Amino acid sequence: MTQSTPDPGKVPAGVGQEATVPVPAAAGGGPVSHAIFRLARLHRMFAGQLLRRIGLHPGQELVMMHLWELGPQRQTDLVRLMDSDAATMTRTVRRLEQAGFVRRRPSPTDKRASLIEPTTASHALRREVEQVWTQLEALSTAGLSADERTAALHTLERLEQNLVQAAADAAGAAGAADAAGATGASGEE
Repeated sequence: MTQSTPDPGKVPAGVGQEATVPVPAAAGGGPVSHAIFRLARLHRMFAGQLLRRIGLHPGQELVMMHLWELGPQRQTDLVRLMDSDAATMTRTVRRLEQAGFVRRRPSPTDKRASLIEPTTASHALRREVEQVWTQLEALSTAGLSADERTAALHTLERLEQNLVQAAADAAGAAGAADAAGATGASGEE
């Protein structure tokens, strides 16, 4: 599927209209979740189109943003910062390294670790990444007033907090179940 990237000043077709992807009956109990899915898919598609122009894939710019802001990082720290997994971060760093945007160097404090650092070439990319994010924001919020943008941001933050809390509750319940299973198993002889 190919689409051209709309101009940020123009309101894309479909704004103010019903979703272009019909909600299946099975998703009827989750209209907000279905809307989030559709929004995330479209947002990632536009991000991909804009980032491809500057030689990046979605997610790589976020790694670069952290490196530009924080300086060299261990890969494990990038995993934590990005709430990613090790395999995905390994692929991302390898691709950024092949593109010449990062390099690895030995950690001065831990001989087992290496630091990922932005290269001089990546610093030239920073302004372009900032422009892409500005354009993506304009596309995403076209036609919204300042109050509507603020309300949308608060709603999205609340949805994120809800899911973070649900994940913490699930992890706590799993830990309690594991502890109860271990106690029960050790008491049986």
